[in-house]
Amino acid sequence: MAYKIAFFGAKPYDIASFDHVNETYNYDIRYYKGHLNPNNVVLTQDADVVCIFVNDIADATVIDAMVDKGVKLLALRCAGFNNVDLKAAKGKLPVVRVPAYSPYAVAEYSLALMLLLNRKIHRAYWRTRDGNFSLNGLMGFDMHGKTIGIIGTGKIAKILIRLLKGFGMRILAYDLYPDRAFAEEERITYVSLDELYRESDILSLHCPLTDQTKYMINKDAIAKMKKGVMIINTGRGRLINTNDLIEGLKEKMIAAAGLDVYEEEGEYFYEDQSDKIIDDDVLARLLSFNNVIVTSHQAFFTKEALHNIAETTLQNIEDFRLHRPLVNEVIL
Repeated sequence: MAYKIAFFGAKPYDIASFDHVNETYNYDIRYYKGHLNPNNVVLTQDADVVCIFVNDIADATVIDAMVDKGVKLLALRCAGFNNVDLKAAKGKLPVVRVPAYSPYAVAEYSLALMLLLNRKIHRAYWRTRDGNFSLNGLMGFDMHGKTIGIIGTGKIAKILIRLLKGFGMRILAYDLYPDRAFAEEERITYVSLDELYRESDILSLHCPLTDQTKYMINKDAIAKMKKGVMIINTGRGRLINTNDLIEGLKEKMIAAAGLDVYEEEGEYFYEDQSDKIIDDDVLARLLSFNNVIVTSHQAFFTKEALHNIAETTLQNIEDFRLHRPLVNEVIL
């Protein structure tokens, strides 16, 4: 019998990409629109595998319920795994992920946010549609010769660094595990966080969310930054304390922010909320700033990335089914 996969948080683009790749595997994929949570975990009954994304909940209660219902594998179709209680899963339910689906997509999107904010293209777009062709308030700066600080130098950041070199930028980096060979090859400089904050005109976050990095951008960090810094976050929302970010924007310490993620995004992102009132006061406040761009966790969203996500996820499941080594297993 075909392996049964319970697929949560399914969108039309997910279904199209997974159905296409599944022609090779012929799994029985059952798509559910809702996010996995304690109230709908009953839908995992008789499933061999549960497939989830960033806003699904896999806490201890959900994991125990899935195991009780016969689930053998939890397959994340994303790189992050902070929504999974790995301690609860240990020894009960293997967890696999997609470590990289298109680092080019996220790197290019990070650069797009920088350019959009710097040259205020979003504001120009709104104006010209209303017949306003004034340049007042639209002045940006040459990125050439400016300093950018990159926090985290994994695959995405390395691609972004190569793109930024084409702009003639000075590049500083911080990483707990610096890649010295890469730094020498690309002629970038690893520095302390304090120096990176002090020197950077633009700050871009590309590190994972851990206990050490949670809310690393807070009022203390902002106080150390160059006045008028631009902050870009395409990593995880909880890297930034949003209330402290808002205070930094109000006090003009932060000139602009490009956020593809938000610390409480689960209730809003990937859903059409246009006919509802946003009752998250912090998110509503962010959206009120004309020097802040918030997008819906879409930096990864390219045709190539979706194909790679489906391909890697189903290959992870196939490796498990055939008792092969799980090269993408998340191990606590």
